[in-house]
Amino acid sequence: MASRNIDYTHKKVLLIDSSGNLRSTIFYMLRELGVRNVKATTVNEKVLQLIQEESFDIILLGHNSSDAVTGLQLLEEARFRGFIRPTAGWIFMTSDASQEVVLHAIDSRPDDLLTRPFSIEELKSRLDNLVLRKEVMAPVEQAIEAGDLEAAVQACDDLPRQDANRDYARRLKASLLLQLHRPDEAYAVLEPAFWQTPDKELGLCMAQALVAMRRLAEAQDLLESLIEHYPLLIAAYDLMAQVCEQSGDLDGAREMLQLATSKAPLGIPRQMELGRVATQTRVLELAEGAYRKSIALGRNSCYRSPEPYLRLANIRRLEMQGADIRRQIELRNELDAHLNKAEYSFPGDAALKVRTALLRANVAQDLGEMQEAHKYRQDAERRNAELDLPLQLERESLILAGDHVPVLEPEPEVVDTGTQRDQGMSDKVNRLGVKHYLAGKLSQAIRYFGLAIEYDPGNAAALLNLAQLFMEAARDSDGKREQRLKMVDRYLRLTERLPLNTAETLRQSQLRIYRKQPLEELPGGSLGVLLR
Repeated sequence: MASRNIDYTHKKVLLIDSSGNLRSTIFYMLRELGVRNVKATTVNEKVLQLIQEESFDIILLGHNSSDAVTGLQLLEEARFRGFIRPTAGWIFMTSDASQEVVLHAIDSRPDDLLTRPFSIEELKSRLDNLVLRKEVMAPVEQAIEAGDLEAAVQACDDLPRQDANRDYARRLKASLLLQLHRPDEAYAVLEPAFWQTPDKELGLCMAQALVAMRRLAEAQDLLESLIEHYPLLIAAYDLMAQVCEQSGDLDGAREMLQLATSKAPLGIPRQMELGRVATQTRVLELAEGAYRKSIALGRNSCYRSPEPYLRLANIRRLEMQGADIRRQIELRNELDAHLNKAEYSFPGDAALKVRTALLRANVAQDLGEMQEAHKYRQDAERRNAELDLPLQLERESLILAGDHVPVLEPEPEVVDTGTQRDQGMSDKVNRLGVKHYLAGKLSQAIRYFGLAIEYDPGNAAALLNLAQLFMEAARDSDGKREQRLKMVDRYLRLTERLPLNTAETLRQSQLRIYRKQPLEELPGGSLGVLLR
């Protein structure tokens, strides 16, 4: 229990539970502890809007597996949508202490996990420890919330050496350094502490630093030790799979992911990774099981997407190779059924129609139907040109075909100093984007800015121009507003990794200020002069 009494008078608490009796019981426990500002609500989809709009010091989230929308799903979506603010303390409460529920909750990283029923003494102990840690770490977490990771790193160093949260601060500092792409510094922070008093979280962070430095053999040794001593540290299996894949051992990656999903089967991203690697190693039955599990889990999940349907269709394509004519017809019908189901389930996904056309082109090419393949390819190109943010068709075709595209291969959005670039062409295309914007052709402008980033992922002007255009689009139209704001955050985040000139720094700062304002309060028209 914490060493001093905590004053909860001014703490704002949100209590979420679908059981009225449990809500009432915990509500009066909180009152006994001195909490005066408590908002109690049932589990429903509106809770996320409440969390987004209001600031709470503590959120107590209850989970009941029988609910239509469970606490576990709310926790996962809150993390996915960035609603878990660093300065707020989240406690996940569950009566279902099964391994799969607990491990899935840990994936979403709440501050604490409390098994029901619990006493008022247990609740007080957890709350006291959480609030004390939040108070000590406030300068760090406030800097993180403001997006100033450098200030957060410095604030970690300001903690007294004897403070009980010192190890937590050290691990957080290393995590921040990894986000800032300084893995050598992160490793230097962790190594002395880990070998002095081995801790699984410190060890996992050390392994992440080793992977980032491409010291894969050392990372593998450390991860093997962590898995041996902590067999339920699922993140270690995930990272080991990445190490195996980067080392060229796809069979080892598949075995790691298979172990991880056997212990923690509720995570859709992990199931999708298993399906991808199993497809590449041609263990198609295992891949199909993972994709079907993803579809079942996705019914009420923020990770629901057409992706598993596309992957199942591709498995049928692979099975067609070498099959007799009769079996090929059956498999092609099943493939079409998967693609039709995807388009029926996600009718507003314009990029999906591009991808289904590409996959059908791959099938036709496999079967030697070259005219049909050409028709589907043209359809994909036409639809792709109409997208706000066009896909990279060649890369997309490889992914859909199940061919080897490493999971850690640099995406178009990643700034990689070792990438071959054409800076001159990137600048030229960026200027064309500006011209289209000034002519009122916004979709074409977005396309050109995207091409500029393909030529040079480090083109800060193009990244900032995209951030501005998506912000204006979100302001001016209700449609796809959330997706557009995610794109704004994505491009602004990428500019944090780049050296910026004076004009770019000012533009970045202004866009950050606009991003924090309600959309309806933004000025009309252009939010600034685009950078050439």
